[in-house]
Amino acid sequence: MLATMSSYFIRTLREDPADAEVQSHKLLLRGGYIRRAAPGGYTWLPLGLRVLRNVERIVREEMDRVGAQEVLFPALLPKEPYEATDRWEEYGPNLFRLVDRKGADMLLAPTHEEMFTLLVKDLYSSYKDLPVTLYQIQTKYRDEARPRAGLIRGREFVMKDAYSFDVSDEGLAASYEQMRVAYQRIFERLGLPYVICQATSGAMGGSRSEEFLFPCEIGEDTFVRTDGGYAANVEAVRTVRPDPVVGNHPPATDIETPGASTIATVVDYFNTHHPRADRPWDASDTLKSVVIAATHPDGTRETIVVGIAGDRGVDMKRLEAEFAPAEIEMATAADISKFDALVPGFLGPAVCGPNYVDNAGNRLGPRFFVDAHVADNSVWITGGNRSGYHTYNLVYGRDFAADGIVEASEIREGEAAPDGSGPLRLARGIEIGHIFQLGRKYAKALGLTVLDENGKTQVVTMGSYGIGVSRVMAALAEQDCDELGLKWSKEIAPFQVHVLATGKKPEIFAAASQLAGLLDGRGIDVLCDDRPKMSAGVKFKDAELLGMPYIVVLGRDFEKEGTVEIRDRRAGTRQSVEFAQAADVLEGLVK
Repeated sequence: MLATMSSYFIRTLREDPADAEVQSHKLLLRGGYIRRAAPGGYTWLPLGLRVLRNVERIVREEMDRVGAQEVLFPALLPKEPYEATDRWEEYGPNLFRLVDRKGADMLLAPTHEEMFTLLVKDLYSSYKDLPVTLYQIQTKYRDEARPRAGLIRGREFVMKDAYSFDVSDEGLAASYEQMRVAYQRIFERLGLPYVICQATSGAMGGSRSEEFLFPCEIGEDTFVRTDGGYAANVEAVRTVRPDPVVGNHPPATDIETPGASTIATVVDYFNTHHPRADRPWDASDTLKSVVIAATHPDGTRETIVVGIAGDRGVDMKRLEAEFAPAEIEMATAADISKFDALVPGFLGPAVCGPNYVDNAGNRLGPRFFVDAHVADNSVWITGGNRSGYHTYNLVYGRDFAADGIVEASEIREGEAAPDGSGPLRLARGIEIGHIFQLGRKYAKALGLTVLDENGKTQVVTMGSYGIGVSRVMAALAEQDCDELGLKWSKEIAPFQVHVLATGKKPEIFAAASQLAGLLDGRGIDVLCDDRPKMSAGVKFKDAELLGMPYIVVLGRDFEKEGTVEIRDRRAGTRQSVEFAQAADVLEGLVK
């Protein structure tokens, strides 16, 4: 049935909704593609569902092309498989948990590794059955603390997840590479630029992990790249450790620093009362003690102190990756008060970690770590652990030790890449795909084994490959738009042609309907604006907002000269053609 604006389930908005933050969110709401149902949850309207299905179609075609086979699991799942892999706890508050009427614990799936693993375990038992790759396109759920930006970060989202099953590590590497290439084809067909970045595995686990990021200023992910080809999410960047500081240093000294409880005031005090001979003191000479709280999957909360140079900012995402699966935040006064020796504003390493023990060797303070930029034998000004005092000439490795080295500080533009490929450049992006070499973590936990050619039992090795289908749609809307509205590509637009009947004469509306019917008969998706009492200006604004690739206008020129105007929404060009040739011209443009 021909789609017409007079009967299509759509209402456009002239103003940006108050809760819409980014351009894609504003335009998808204004264009009647989606409607907010709850925080982080959206109703898909007919236009939005058509775009979503077109994205899914491209994903399916490329999955099928590499031999992956589609299945579909329920979103509501039992707890037991996730307990077996420890993810019932590891996911923490991000997991939607519920209890059924019989008292059984259930969850809304954030991902389906466990279910895919159990499915293959149920049906396959021999190496001859492998390799196999299965995938689904399914709604997933994560209880995001701060859903934002419409479809970009929601609590309910559509995702394609695929899983490869192989007997050997070599087989996994081949499956991984095959899927990596398939992802490149998917995003190229969608017209979405991407950067493949090294990434951390997080709660997924596994040995190798790469993200496909769409470079975009409003993206939540920060990544780095170099002209030499290195690219990584900042959470995966390993700092090039500085060389140890050479030489002997004076003994550590405690001095009174009244009123100096911040980095700036400490630096000012030392420059005023204890100036250096070679240069002024600056923030890089101070080691600040950042107190964080880590909430572990079992709910326990731990106070942790991290030593970081005073001129460097803390990157909480990088730090959280170091303590995964725990979630971290800045410590509260209650967290700090658990340890009497922690004096806010004057805290130093001496009352933390291995530096603070009783005669029996029992620790008296919280765990203590240093940032990877802290060099061995480096000398620092630190808190003196009593109000109004600091310690200077405190040497790492001589006067204090740490429980470990962590990536805590923000990456700086121009820092050296870990692979030596040049200085790092910072950018922001939206994660649109993520691929993992999971290895045998899930197969071991759930007992997925097969008999090899020698009749010996082998644990299967797995890969995991995800694409955020609904997020991809948002990324495309963010990219393909202007000040007037959306500008969809032919591959994913809800309709390829938008026919406008402007004016009041019945013959214009009849001709518009005739042209739309001809295009529909040729397999072209067409939307006809046949609203009789709507002004031409409103119809033009709606067409520009909705963003179909080609807009066909029948109005004054058709009435006078028998011509129609064809507008290319993406290119911004216009051409006038005879009405009799319009269907042929449009078919050529579309196909």
